[in-house]
Amino acid sequence: MSTEIPQSPTQPDMAERAIDAATDVSQTIGEVVGGLRAGVDRLTSVIDEARKPGKPLSTVAAITREAPLASLFVAFLFGVAVARRR
Repeated sequence: MSTEIPQSPTQPDMAERAIDAATDVSQTIGEVVGGLRAGVDRLTSVIDEARKPGKPLSTVAAITREAPLASLFVAFLFGVAVARRR
């Protein structure tokens, strides 16, 4: 039988823990930024597709150019209708 006292593994000091935490946060931020970048790219391509002639955004833009005040009034009424539903 041995008389040696087993030593507990050494605990990392405060600087090592701070560096580990900063590395974890940096990796997490990198993953979030990558996901956001992919989402923005996808949204940009969808908007570009919808702006092509004959598509919905093209039609709305043309109507807004022809009658801006009427379009603003319709948008206001739509906003009021959505706000009242909540």
